[in-house]
Order: sequence, then C-alpha cells, then structure tokens
Amino acid sequence: MAPKSKTQKETPEEVVASEADVAMTEPPTSHQPAVEDEDASMKDGDPFDDEEGQNAEDEDEDEEEEQQRVKLLPGSTPTAASFEFLEEGHTLGNALRYIIMKNPDVEFCAYAIPHPSEAKMNIRIQTYEGTTAVQALEKGLKDLQDLSDVVTEKFKASREEFAARMSA
Repeated sequence: MAPKSKTQKETPEEVVASEADVAMTEPPTSHQPAVEDEDASMKDGDPFDDEEGQNAEDEDEDEEEEQQRVKLLPGSTPTAASFEFLEEGHTLGNALRYIIMKNPDVEFCAYAIPHPSEAKMNIRIQTYEGTTAVQALEKGLKDLQDLSDVVTEKFKASREEFAARMSA
C-alpha cells in the first residue's frame, strides 16, 4: 500500500489492513497448544483428584531438574533471617506470613515483593530465643500445606454432595 499524503485520508478498512500484523486465522501469540500427553487425572476433567499412577522414578527426575526456589539471604542470624522465594508472589507471601505469625515462638514476620517485574518474594522472620527462623519457616510451610489439604478435602466433599443433590 502506497503511503498517503497529508491531504488524503485513509478509509477505516485501510487503517485496519495496515495495522494488522497477523492474519485473523492464526491463533494469538498467547494461545497455548493442546497438550498431547496428559496424565490420568486430567483426562477425566477433574483437576482436584489425587495424582495416582505416577511412579517414584518420575517424581525423582522432576525433583532433580527443579532448581532451588528458596534461599537464605545474607546477613541472617539464627533468630532473624530473610528468605527469598523465586517464582512466588502475594498469594504465598500473605498466606505464609499469616500462618507464621500464628506461631507463638515468632516475634515478627513480614513479606515483600522487591519489584513487580521480578518473580521474587522475600520474607523476614524474627523469633524469640529457643527457636530459629528456619524452624519457624519450615513449621509455617507445613502448617500451610496442612491447612490447604483440609480445604481441598472439604471442597471435594461439598462438591460430591452437590453433585449427588443435582443428580437426584
């Protein structure tokens, strides 16, 4: 298409055609292709079912390939430490802070996202004498996982109850 002079105006069709960089028949760049090799729990369409049928070798390989996602930041002492979580945000940060503060051995706990464009979350834990910040973090992560398991179980039970009422 030849450039128009300042006195000539483009029609709306010409504007749309000149700005289009992808044919409308192509999927958008954010389109995710269909996964060919789904595990058994996803084939039946229920993402909340337990992952059964995976063998221990697959899990060991996944753990070896996964990078360390939590590290102790410099300047930490046994009772006051800062940790950096990679690929985490406000969801884990706020939930973990809440659970850790429920621990009576913890004096202070806060989290921060250093910059919105970085996928990092820092959490600071200070404990009273007798327990370490690492122990408080480990207990907080375990307690949060236990809480999540209870919520999942209750959700599954309620969903099954609802499905039974709807089919009756």
